[in-house]
Amino acid sequence: MKVLMIGAGNMGATYAEGMSKSKLLINHKLQIYDKNVEVLNTLREKDIFDIYTDLETCLPKADIVFIAVKPYHKEELFKEMQPMINENQIFVSLMAGVTLQTIVDGLKKKKVIRAMPNLPAQIGLGMTAYTASKDVTRLELLVVRNLLDMTGESIHVESDKWIDASTGISGSGPAYVFYFMNAMLEAAKKMGFTNYDSRALVAHTFQGAVQLFNESDITPKTWMDRVASKGGTTEAALDSMEENNVKELIEEAAYAAFNRAVELGLE
Repeated sequence: MKVLMIGAGNMGATYAEGMSKSKLLINHKLQIYDKNVEVLNTLREKDIFDIYTDLETCLPKADIVFIAVKPYHKEELFKEMQPMINENQIFVSLMAGVTLQTIVDGLKKKKVIRAMPNLPAQIGLGMTAYTASKDVTRLELLVVRNLLDMTGESIHVESDKWIDASTGISGSGPAYVFYFMNAMLEAAKKMGFTNYDSRALVAHTFQGAVQLFNESDITPKTWMDRVASKGGTTEAALDSMEENNVKELIEEAAYAAFNRAVELGLE
């Protein structure tokens, strides 16, 4: 099986490196195409990819083609790709906000999968939601899922609507966590902790809380109740968040990302 990644930016390179470890590619190196010579030279040093600077030599022979370019490049790229592709190829988009139908129409091909990646894929802890056009077979979907799972976990969703919704949760979600972490770091430093100690306090608090959540069936609300004793320090902090509508603001932020994903699909 031959897999091609079009676009070697942060997300494209991340997913390419993860997928290159799949047993499905045991007989072939994953192929990467990009126009940025500096980026490609860096990737050559890893010696795990076949590197290309023109589509004609890699696109026609690929079985699965991942597209990881900026959405505003799609029209130009689709036009360039059209004469080189065939009916048996599967196309997987990692582009934010670009709908399945837009890709089908742009490539004039029916086997299309749309995926929503996220940044923790860089360390093998990614969360990818994906959906597919009706012409993609179950076996083809399993093959693509195997590749996506090399970067973490993946879930199949029914339509573009749920890809846009996952953008608001997992796609943009790491930034919400970093936002919260940054606020806690700033608070720790204002209290007098050093940069090193502030980082340790915040990082291990988040890591420990997530691991507790993952290793049990207990809800976050129940964990909050376990940490917060009546009249104690945690209750004071949670009460402050409730009074300032922090929960509602976080929900609004997630919906803002969701709505923007929908808007991008209409542009």
